[in-house]
Amino acid sequence: MRKRSRLGPSMENEKSAQPIEARHRLRMLLRNPISLAGMALVIIAAANIFLFVLIDLIGEKPSPYVGILAYMVSPAFLILGLLLMLAGALVERRKKVAATEFYPRIDLNDPSQRSAVFSFLTFLIVFAIISAAGSYKAYEFTDSVRFCGQLCHTVMNPEFTAYQLSPHARVACVDCHVGAGATWYVKSKLSGARQVYAATFNTFPRPIPTPVHNLRPAQDTCEQCHWPKKFYGGQLKVFTHYGNDEKNSVRQVRLLIKTGGGDPATGAPEGIHWHMNIANKIDFVASDEKRQMIPYIRVEDMQGRVTEYYAKDSTLSKEQIAKAPRHHMDCVDCHNRPTHIYVPPDQAVDQSLLAHRIDASLPFIKQQAVTVLTATYATTDAAKQGIASGLQNFYESKYPDLAKTKQLEIRTAVAEVQQIFQRTTFPEMKLNWQTHTNNLGHFYYSGCFRCHDGQHVSADGRVVSRDCNQCHTLMSQSDAVTAYGAAPPATFQHPVDIGDLTQVNCADCHTGGVGP
Repeated sequence: MRKRSRLGPSMENEKSAQPIEARHRLRMLLRNPISLAGMALVIIAAANIFLFVLIDLIGEKPSPYVGILAYMVSPAFLILGLLLMLAGALVERRKKVAATEFYPRIDLNDPSQRSAVFSFLTFLIVFAIISAAGSYKAYEFTDSVRFCGQLCHTVMNPEFTAYQLSPHARVACVDCHVGAGATWYVKSKLSGARQVYAATFNTFPRPIPTPVHNLRPAQDTCEQCHWPKKFYGGQLKVFTHYGNDEKNSVRQVRLLIKTGGGDPATGAPEGIHWHMNIANKIDFVASDEKRQMIPYIRVEDMQGRVTEYYAKDSTLSKEQIAKAPRHHMDCVDCHNRPTHIYVPPDQAVDQSLLAHRIDASLPFIKQQAVTVLTATYATTDAAKQGIASGLQNFYESKYPDLAKTKQLEIRTAVAEVQQIFQRTTFPEMKLNWQTHTNNLGHFYYSGCFRCHDGQHVSADGRVVSRDCNQCHTLMSQSDAVTAYGAAPPATFQHPVDIGDLTQVNCADCHTGGVGP
């Protein structure tokens, strides 16, 4: 027999009606324009998140715009939709507060209410986990090369183009511009907010000025890979130059670069890396924003002795220099373009000729290539057209027979020169190799001669010398390319006559221990 309830019929009906009434009241609270708009926004945002994440996962070369939509924009609209739903429900409840109770009654003994509460808590936990994962993915995306280099295409196009061709093309932007730790991450994001505003409202400068004055010290970034204490010795460098004459005459210079070192434990501090602030500490004052004019240098050696050098041709007085901010010398004061390198046209054409990407048998190709590269163009497209017409017209007018027989070589040269322009000059950003000086060396820019100019003198008469042999030694120079075996090098002479060297291996005698 069916067990009779202890409650009366009216009480049973009232209890069973409570969940239905609660659900009805919830639906009524959400039936308002604000909540309905929020609900629609949540559905659309969730669908977009799913779609964009799927595209980002399966795409071979996902766009940075997909990443920002998937991990930043769409989640923001999803949260906005949820807030609108809540706001609409609260507004609707306020209208009915006189007639109904403001806070709902929750009875966990009621199976339907218990199920609703557990469902809500499950949704809340899942949403929190997904939000945490999405937040981390958004953080990861903001640290990616795609975000830094491709999102603001017009602004960062020069830097991203140069970065892809640099020795650090596999190093993430944040590894150098931010580094490890939360402090510099927060600083970079605060600075980035200003840059986002400038990019959005088109108020950014053209070109982007350098150097970056608040850049993190190289000891915290560069030296995580490059260990200064292990740098010592010399380095052979071969420089190949092509002339502006009809034959594009080649001249090759071989220099021994005295890299040296700055750590007394490795060897005597000497050579170029004497400046590495290990045994010696160097500070200087710059009178211009680009740090190209240096009127004052302060050097402190291992014993703590300080020597101050003042430039004789400086327009600043000693009192003005004393009040000016001092800059502690860093790796990037010389290696100031380790990644974003804009190669001058003269050097870029030399490199292409040496690599046979331009045919050196084309008469005056070096001269004409540099001429069209250094002309003024309003846009990149105009430059490409000007380069093509300039080179084609030159050979058709000056060498008509050659223009017919070497059409392929001329077209190849045109394409290569156009590529050089797109790697080194950006008219839309008013940027070229002249706007971003390279302090490494002194061939096209002042570089080393900012200090080593013979003008910086101490109180006791010591001079910062401009003697070239301090940093490099000329080994040889020739009028032929020998770097790739076009002319065989001289035969090696062993210090001891052991006969025909082609019949023995070095390791037959040299074991790394006691000599033979």
